[in-house]
Amino acid sequence: LEASNEITLIFYVVLNLLYSQETQRRFFPVFPILPTSEHFSSVLQLIVHILVFRKMAADTTKKVQEYKDTLIKEAEDLIIRGFPEKIVKLNEILATPEFANRNFADVYQELNIPVPDAIPVNSYGDAKEDPPPTKKARMETTVSGTKVMALPSGSVHCNAPICDLIKIVKPVIRGLVEDSNVLKMWISFLIPKIEDGNNFGVSIQEDTLSEIQTVESESAAFFEQISRYFISRAKVISKVAKYPHVEDYRRAVQELDEKEYLSLWLVMCEVRNRYCSLHDIVTKNLEKLKKPRSSNAESLY
Repeated sequence: LEASNEITLIFYVVLNLLYSQETQRRFFPVFPILPTSEHFSSVLQLIVHILVFRKMAADTTKKVQEYKDTLIKEAEDLIIRGFPEKIVKLNEILATPEFANRNFADVYQELNIPVPDAIPVNSYGDAKEDPPPTKKARMETTVSGTKVMALPSGSVHCNAPICDLIKIVKPVIRGLVEDSNVLKMWISFLIPKIEDGNNFGVSIQEDTLSEIQTVESESAAFFEQISRYFISRAKVISKVAKYPHVEDYRRAVQELDEKEYLSLWLVMCEVRNRYCSLHDIVTKNLEKLKKPRSSNAESLY
């Protein structure tokens, strides 16, 4: 309903409350036919629904604005205080022996897959001394399912040193993804409405937003890199279990662990560098990011 119709309905209800129908016709003949007492209840319900809807809409708008204000405050706090602290913390982590030494021997772990003993081969030259083996009766089994390799020494565990490093790296990656998302929404809220002219500051906002989105997507890809490592290692270990005498498969597992060790160090360096680049580009253009158009230009529209 339009505002004028709502006001008219409310005015009609007030008239029904204060005056009788004869009084309304005597003192307010200019109005159209007034609602009768039978329509009063339905009209009142309609007004209540309109008022409730308006209150709900106002509450929703208020909550959205509060969310925007909170996010803007959080983003500005990240730029001023959060990013420098995280850069210093990442430098301290990279200076620890786990990342600074990068000694591949630290991540070496023996596989729990022994090499079986060699099976002697008979020549069957003398049937009396070396009789050929008899054929075993074929046993029918009722057990269904996928056949698996029987490992006499139990299960093959993950590389413990690599897993310890992953526990350190994953929260750092997640923090960069979350912080990038906050900055992305912050700049999106600061972009003004589309207008002609004086869009240099807006172009700076768009370029910065594009850089932040790139950092966010690249950071999320680091998680996929970790999962690919475990999948690749499991495939090579299954080859070791199937062909325990082949030394190359065992060496492939060791090379894969060393590669992941170096990759985790590189990921930490990249996260630190991303924080530095985001802090640098935002602080250098902070004035244009917060006020892309000057007050003089805004007064022209």
